[in-house]
Amino acid sequence: MKFLNALQPIGLLVLRLVLALIFFAHGYPKVAHSVPGMQAFFVEHGLPGYFVYISGVLEVFGAVLLSLGVFTRVAALLLAIEMGVAIWKVHSAGGYLAVHNYEFPLAILAACFALATVGAGRLSLDQPLFEGKGK
Repeated sequence: MKFLNALQPIGLLVLRLVLALIFFAHGYPKVAHSVPGMQAFFVEHGLPGYFVYISGVLEVFGAVLLSLGVFTRVAALLLAIEMGVAIWKVHSAGGYLAVHNYEFPLAILAACFALATVGAGRLSLDQPLFEGKGK
């Protein structure tokens, strides 16, 4: 299975691009078309209404950073934290045993955490800008 090691840069690129697509799809409506109902949803779950904008900006710009592979570790960590808050405040109503309520944000949190710990890989802007200088 060592041949799969050669595919690691492509695997990290695919992971980054898929996460970017998901976050952009969820963040763009919050920024561009934020309706009072979305703010009410945030308030209903114990968050300030303006968090809809913070969440939207984090998701949109985080998606751009992930897709380019620049500041990947920071962006991925912030997005993982956001998913943790989403699980805690929105998706945990049924308790921790009701995994079906929070399985999607949990998978996204885990993927973002993995990117934060591993980095963007060779097929990124992080490599020549930051990680390649010490090697």
